[in-house]
Amino acid sequence: MKQLSQIYTVLLLVTLLSGCTTFSYYSQAIRGHLALTIAGKPVDSFINSEDTSPELRDKLILSRQALRFADEFLGLSPGDAFTDYVVLEQPWVVVNLVAVPEFSLQPHQWCYPILGCQAYRGYFHLEDARKEEAKFRAEGYDTFLGGVTAYSTLGWFDDPLHSSFTNLANDRMVALMFHELAHRVVYIKGDTAFNESFATAVELEGLKLWLTQKGDPAAFKRALIRLELRNRTHALVANTNAKLKRLFQQQDVLSEESLRKRKQHLFDELNTNYERLLASETENKTGPFGHPPVNFNNARVALFTQYNQHVPAFRQLLKETGYDFPAFYRAVESLSEQPEENRQPTLDALSERFEKNF
Repeated sequence: MKQLSQIYTVLLLVTLLSGCTTFSYYSQAIRGHLALTIAGKPVDSFINSEDTSPELRDKLILSRQALRFADEFLGLSPGDAFTDYVVLEQPWVVVNLVAVPEFSLQPHQWCYPILGCQAYRGYFHLEDARKEEAKFRAEGYDTFLGGVTAYSTLGWFDDPLHSSFTNLANDRMVALMFHELAHRVVYIKGDTAFNESFATAVELEGLKLWLTQKGDPAAFKRALIRLELRNRTHALVANTNAKLKRLFQQQDVLSEESLRKRKQHLFDELNTNYERLLASETENKTGPFGHPPVNFNNARVALFTQYNQHVPAFRQLLKETGYDFPAFYRAVESLSEQPEENRQPTLDALSERFEKNF
């Protein structure tokens, strides 16, 4: 019960510091995380149970192997993370809300006393997320609600494994575990793009090493194809974002109606290009945004950008540290301690030096 008390104490402290206006949000966070933690049972108990299906047992054994690999080869020090397992009632663990002004690419930031500011807010219940979304939509914001497969408590608590992980293909489950464990290593308050891009880079390079050691060429090929598709999708989004940025800079000379029409035209163009990209694929007919047409808006492209913006930079930094993961983490931590105005040029320079090596 000690861990449950620690969870409750930390979250209650945040609630009291934040005031009554956000009490309902933190209350649902407390209830949701406590329910998830209490529902967890040791992974080993599922592995040893005769009631566990062979498919689930294999996934759980694989998760134990991935944890050992993360510790021995990636320097992620998982501790007791993912040692409990929870069966969820839905395919996601939380729902994230992203809200962006109608003529901007800068997401709304939710700020917390301990975590700093983030470009999204998570809810354990869809109806709570929809209530908050309605408030932003009433103010003219573009919004997006997306189911999240996993979340991290940044090493404060022992995050459980759950069925959102084990419902994934083997290599994707392992990659997601690496991603979430990476959040325990480095975290910057108020820089979602830095945090998520770093974790995504660890996910990709960790998966590369994992599949190489496993000698699974088929899975490695699938990972390569998914990565290339994501890179090409990111290029499409980056091109659209550049056009949107130029458009939104004309707010003083264009009417709102004109801005709105031109913005929709750019998203229609993105949809067309995304559909063409998927049509050219021989194996993947579902891309990062799912099947076209996609209901693109500022919030949806902002969320995608947050997870991919600096990935080439971090992968290049890992290469320049000789693929020594502990040395890489020290370099990232050093970079994280620099002011944002210094971090950005460093990340840009690393991205420019990046050459595909995966």
